[in-house]
Amino acid sequence: MTLLGPETVPRARQGAAARFARSAALTDAGAQLRTEEFADWLAGRERAHRFLVRRVPLDRLDGWSFQQDTGNLVHRTGQFFSVEGLSVTTGEGPFPHWSQPVIKQPEVGILGILVKEFDGVPHFLMQAKMEPGNRNLLQLSPTVQATRSNYTKAHGGSGVRYLDHFVRPDRGRVLADVLQSEHGSWFFRKSNRNMLVETDEEVPLHDDFCWLTLGQIGVLLGRDNVVNMDSRTVLACAPFAPAADGDPALLSGTALLSDTALRSWFTAERSRHDVHAERIPLRDVAHWERSADSIQHREGRYFKVVGVDVEAGSREVGGWSQPLFEPVGQGVTAFLVRRFGGVPHLLTHARVEGGFLDTVELGPTVQYNPGNYPAADRPPFLDEVLRAAPDRILYEALHSEEGGRFLNAESRYLFIESQEAPAVPPPGYQWATPAQLNTLVQHGHYLNVQARTLLSVLVAGSVAL
Repeated sequence: MTLLGPETVPRARQGAAARFARSAALTDAGAQLRTEEFADWLAGRERAHRFLVRRVPLDRLDGWSFQQDTGNLVHRTGQFFSVEGLSVTTGEGPFPHWSQPVIKQPEVGILGILVKEFDGVPHFLMQAKMEPGNRNLLQLSPTVQATRSNYTKAHGGSGVRYLDHFVRPDRGRVLADVLQSEHGSWFFRKSNRNMLVETDEEVPLHDDFCWLTLGQIGVLLGRDNVVNMDSRTVLACAPFAPAADGDPALLSGTALLSDTALRSWFTAERSRHDVHAERIPLRDVAHWERSADSIQHREGRYFKVVGVDVEAGSREVGGWSQPLFEPVGQGVTAFLVRRFGGVPHLLTHARVEGGFLDTVELGPTVQYNPGNYPAADRPPFLDEVLRAAPDRILYEALHSEEGGRFLNAESRYLFIESQEAPAVPPPGYQWATPAQLNTLVQHGHYLNVQARTLLSVLVAGSVAL
């Protein structure tokens, strides 16, 4: 076992982690907005604007059409994104080859949270943002959540508020800035720039924004469908900040593998997988059928491509049409937790997803829609998660996935205490401490977006392992 002490953490991040710990410890008194007032504030923002999402047939989407030669679903401007086909060969597992629709969005967006101290405590500028795919429409998003098409005004609408803090380096101090992947099962090699930027400037507060402490965000992460995916992935990149009275072993302590050994294992996982993923015409995707209303798998599994018309009074444009991916069923995403030498470890999985930039990324122990797997093809640890007794569930909440591209995509996120998971895990799995994952997430394409959601829960102090 190797000692992972504070000397492995850059000094600047140590200082930021200490300040973020103060923010994580503050859940109400002294905050700019009281936590008990948040629900009323969010409901008020919903009442202040008109929001409407209406399903429409794919061939009636304004500005979208199927290309004659490929069958790809594209926007008339050639911007935003397209729905194309993807062919994937892995040569292993129950599905060694498959093809599917996929979202191709080559531009890199900005997901940024502005940080400012009030009375010595860092606060985070969060936005009440409507996304058409969210079941409850309005959720808490980063200060800036914008694709390049949005912030360059390809839609012809208004500008993105607070954008200058993230595109002008003289506007503040960068605390985190890293390219991270999005859902590798539904996007083809999509990345966003995840940023935390601190400012000392006076920041005019727009009505749809509020300042919250990290501890308040942690409370909200314990509620269903409040903090959106883009906020979660940015918060995961923050310096790890356990509560002041939390277990210091979360930040430093003995780990089963040294940082170097963990990276070596991960590199070996990337090397041993022979993944071939290539874009193909949407019309050539096997086992998928197109109707007037959707594109779906002939067995009714996985997901559907559907169309919506949107009205949104608080967005840069007041209305638009677009396709969305709608999953069939609810996902289950969980880390198994086990202590070794008193230190909590998380069982990570080197996951192959067809849209990843580089073969595999580290995901949670379990990340599946159970309805897609018959009993004979059950993935490892899925049944242990589904059968977990209530006293073993350390954290549980329902969170939406990317509401800008996915419709009603929700997963049940959990931390589950386990003494049954083996100390020497099966191939493709490895134990890592939360602090080790927080170190890896400072580099792009190590942790997938689902793992980052669960890491954000730890960063914000929503659960003590």
